[in-house]
Amino acid sequence: MDKQVTGWERENRVIFDDIVVNYDKSRWDYPGELFEDVIKYSQTESKIALEIGAGTGKATAPFLDAGYGITAIEMGANMAEFLREKFKENKNFHVITATFEEAVLEDSTYDLIYAASAFHWVDAEIGCPKVFRLLRDKGTFALFRNHAKPANNELFIECQAFYEEYYYTHYTGQRPSSGHLSSEKYLEPDEITRCFGCKNFEHYGFIDVVMKLYNVNLSYSADEYINLLDTYSDHRALPEDKRTALYKRIRETIIRHGGYKELNCVYQLYMGRKG
Repeated sequence: MDKQVTGWERENRVIFDDIVVNYDKSRWDYPGELFEDVIKYSQTESKIALEIGAGTGKATAPFLDAGYGITAIEMGANMAEFLREKFKENKNFHVITATFEEAVLEDSTYDLIYAASAFHWVDAEIGCPKVFRLLRDKGTFALFRNHAKPANNELFIECQAFYEEYYYTHYTGQRPSSGHLSSEKYLEPDEITRCFGCKNFEHYGFIDVVMKLYNVNLSYSADEYINLLDTYSDHRALPEDKRTALYKRIRETIIRHGGYKELNCVYQLYMGRKG
């Protein structure tokens, strides 16, 4: 059987370094309640954190504001420089330009290690044991990400036809959307692996494992939605002619249907503690 191509292959994690400004402008923010829950769960006397795949810092400021000192691991040189400039006034923040797998870090150092929509790019069989080693006793490992479910209406149906023409003629396999899953489904081992790229936390020795979901409705103009799509690795990895045609048809259709694309977003938080 031929290997499936999805656009989510690990080699595509380098794509984001070419779209730093659009990534920072177009990617979603995370609910304040999510950060509050991580901070409440990870109560420690010291506040030393490591962020894996920090990107443009979408999940960085809330922890800095809560008093954490943060080391950000970011493999992209452009992303890393953006981070340094963005948080240059904060003396408790610094950046290491490397993949998490290759970053040289001291064991038993961190109270909190987290990743926002990034850990699925890490080789989990290297990454999860490394997280466990880097954490202090009782330290927290937190992963979170977003799942977007478009409204099932005429706009959605018409856009699916464009995906059949321009997207699925290129990709031979793709992960299905999970924005509609029940809470119980998210806890299933296969779904944890699909979402975060790793086995369940208990497999790696973490205890007190919890998962929380948060629902947020988002609305995008036609141009905003195309800019958002262009931050997804599978869309960026399409041949240019197919990508351009797909975006054009989707944009025109959104405008024809009132100018806005509505998404119901499920934010998923997965946490465990080093025993």
